[in-house]
Amino acid sequence: MARADSALGIDYDTLDDVALVALARAGRRQAFRHIMGRCNQRLFRIARGVMHDDAEAEDVVQAAYVDAFEHLATFRGDASLMTWLTRIVLNEAHGRLRARKHTVGVEQIEAAQEGGRVIPFPNAPTRSGVEDPAADTARREIRQLLERAIDALPEHYRLVFVMREVEECTVDETATCLGLRPETVKTRLHRARRLLRTSLNDTLSTTLTDAFPFLGARCDRITNSVIARIDPEGRQDLTE
Repeated sequence: MARADSALGIDYDTLDDVALVALARAGRRQAFRHIMGRCNQRLFRIARGVMHDDAEAEDVVQAAYVDAFEHLATFRGDASLMTWLTRIVLNEAHGRLRARKHTVGVEQIEAAQEGGRVIPFPNAPTRSGVEDPAADTARREIRQLLERAIDALPEHYRLVFVMREVEECTVDETATCLGLRPETVKTRLHRARRLLRTSLNDTLSTTLTDAFPFLGARCDRITNSVIARIDPEGRQDLTE
């Protein structure tokens, strides 16, 4: 993903949310691509926290980006761009769940969620760059246990846990994104931790920041797919 537009001398890394949105509204495709690069990982994790499935989470994030692009004029910078996009992702995800309930029985939904597939976490290399198969296997099994335990949390606890412990958001940021009071965020996090402690040992806490990984390939796939949807003719810039 390019970080600068050499033709215009734009360094997107130095731009704040409002400036990026302004450029995207003006048709600079690279600006919107950069927005996605900044937000992809957290939005995917939030979407998966609702949908329980990698593929559905990707679909949710892509649809949310397209919706966001079509409504960039409504972003006024009162909240952060990440917060604004998080709300769109949550609306899209919950909308899909509501639509699903109209066509699928509750029992079938619960059975599908209980048997949902587990994210295949990647193998992580050692500091020397050489993978240790035994350590890799142990790490993968621990992360799968952690993922199953998080998936089993009720959604209102799960989303708070993912934002606070996996994404390492602040209490205030989590409260703003989810439309909760800070005190509610603290209470739900406490209860989520208590539920997790019934099935997990505290030593697993060191793996939390690696849970629900957002790999470069997935990031690029979502970004390229959204760009293709909002710019089907493949122009260099949307204003052309």
